[in-house]
Amino acid sequence: MNTVLITGCSTGFGRETAIHFLERGWNVVATMRDLSTNTLPESDRLRSLRLDVTDADSIAAAVATAGTIDVLVKNAGVGWLNAVEGTSMATVRRIFETNTFSTVAMMQAVIPGMRERRTGAIVNVGSSTTIRSLPLLSIYRASKAAVNALTESAALELAEFGIRARVVMPGAAPTTSFGGSARTQIMAQGGFPDPYADFVQQTVAAMQRHTAGGDVTTPQDVAEAIYRAATDQDCPMILPAGADAIAWSEGR
Repeated sequence: MNTVLITGCSTGFGRETAIHFLERGWNVVATMRDLSTNTLPESDRLRSLRLDVTDADSIAAAVATAGTIDVLVKNAGVGWLNAVEGTSMATVRRIFETNTFSTVAMMQAVIPGMRERRTGAIVNVGSSTTIRSLPLLSIYRASKAAVNALTESAALELAEFGIRARVVMPGAAPTTSFGGSARTQIMAQGGFPDPYADFVQQTVAAMQRHTAGGDVTTPQDVAEAIYRAATDQDCPMILPAGADAIAWSEGR
C-alpha cells in the first residue's frame, strides 16, 4: 500500500488532500506545526506528525518517522498581501523561507529514498498568481514562481530515477484559512504604505468582487488536482486547480 506525506494538514488544502488520499486506500502521513489543531478523522491508515517545514531538525525527524514515502505533497505555505515598498526584508525572508526554501528542503529530504527505490512522486503546491500578474502580491507571487521553476528543472533531473515532480496551482480560495491569512498578516504588521491607500482600496475591492462571483477554488478542487498529479503519469507539469485558475491558464 502506498504512503503519501502531506505538509500543512491542519486546515484547507492539506486537510482535504489527506482525506482524499485516505478515501482512496492510501496510507497518509499528515503533518502540521501544531498537532492540537488536528481535526482529521481517525483511521488506522493515518498518522499525524508534527512538522515545521522551516526547521531542518523537524523535517529530518518527520521523514525518518514516516518511513517509506511514495509521494510527497508540499502544501504548507503562507500568504502575503502588500506592495513591495511596504514589505520589510524580514517578512520577505519569512515568506521565501516558508514557501520556497522549505520546498527545497522537503524535496532534498525525500529524494534519496525515492532515488534508491527508483520510484516516487513530488507534488508542490504553487499558486495561480504565477499565471497572471496581480498587484500587491509581488512578494508572494515571486516565492511561488520560484517553486514552479524549481519543480520544472528538478523534474528533468529526477526522471532518470523514475521520480516525477509536478506543480498544482490553486486559484483564489476565500473559504480557507489560508485565503484570509494574507490580509490578517498585513493588518497585524502595520498595514499598507499611506501613498498606496487609494490603490489598495481599489485592488482589494476588485479581489472581493472576484471571489464573490462564485468562480473560485475549493479545497476539494485542489485535493483532486494533487491526487491526479501524484498518480497520473500523463499529468501536465503544471496543473491549475479550480475554475478561476483553469480559466486563467486558458487565457480567459
